Amino acid sequence: MKRNRLGASELMVGEIGLGCMSLGTDRQQAISMIHAALEHGVNFLDTADLYDDGLNEEIVGSAIQGRNRGEIIIATKVGNRRIPGQEGWVWDASKAYILSAVKESLRRLRTDYIDLYQLHGGTLEDPIDETIEAFEQLKREGVIRYYGISSIRPNVIREYTNRSSIISVMSQYSLLDRRPEEEVLPWLAEHSISMIARGPVAKGILSNRGRRLQENYLDYTGDSLSSLYPKLLDSANVNGRSLSQLAIRYVLSHPAVAVTIPGASSLEQLLENIAVAEAPPLREEEIILLQKLTRSNRYEQHR
Repeated sequence: MKRNRLGASELMVGEIGLGCMSLGTDRQQAISMIHAALEHGVNFLDTADLYDDGLNEEIVGSAIQGRNRGEIIIATKVGNRRIPGQEGWVWDASKAYILSAVKESLRRLRTDYIDLYQLHGGTLEDPIDETIEAFEQLKREGVIRYYGISSIRPNVIREYTNRSSIISVMSQYSLLDRRPEEEVLPWLAEHSISMIARGPVAKGILSNRGRRLQENYLDYTGDSLSSLYPKLLDSANVNGRSLSQLAIRYVLSHPAVAVTIPGASSLEQLLENIAVAEAPPLREEEIILLQKLTRSNRYEQHR
């Protein structure tokens, strides 16, 4: 599998990673899928302390035991704080919370360090200097190797780019959500920061099964998706790809995208996603056609 440098770091990530959120809570099945991903060349595993109340981190931690830790890049996230006795969570980007939460993530992941620690959101109202101080301290202490943010907000992304040493931004990006193309991806490319693209198959809409076609998605109505779907399917079939493989290849065609993390809830889905690594990149004319078929969305409410 092709490997790309993540930002200006020393981390070399396989272009297809594994978004672990969708693995579910069946420990043995989830661990088996992580093992299958690793055996097929995946080296980037993304999780978060929030997923399944920490169980997802525990599953990842169990799956990597007995393997060469240096060959696996573990990414997790912080910022969503659960309060005992209360439902849901609150946002907490304080230095004190980050320094405390990382210890629990390390325990669940059963590792001494985290390769990429990501702020799981963020607003301009956060104590940004304090947040950055926490990540920089953890770097100095060797608890984390690098840090980044997970955000779809251009203003927040710009702020952290200008004020910190983030190496990556995780953001939603797909043929149906092309918002990052407007300003985020050019900005990241200019600053040598990589995007980790999540949601490349748009909740399964961009798959041969065409799940959720009758539901609205961003500014697409169910009717418009039903009309668009066969055109995208035809584009995929012309070159012998599945639609999900075409969708993932599209995301990877932007030079600022280092890795995409399609989720998978079954071994079949996982292997189909990983097979994208064997497919050639999209040609320029294919990219242009796909862009004509789909919309260049705008951020509007997320600036």
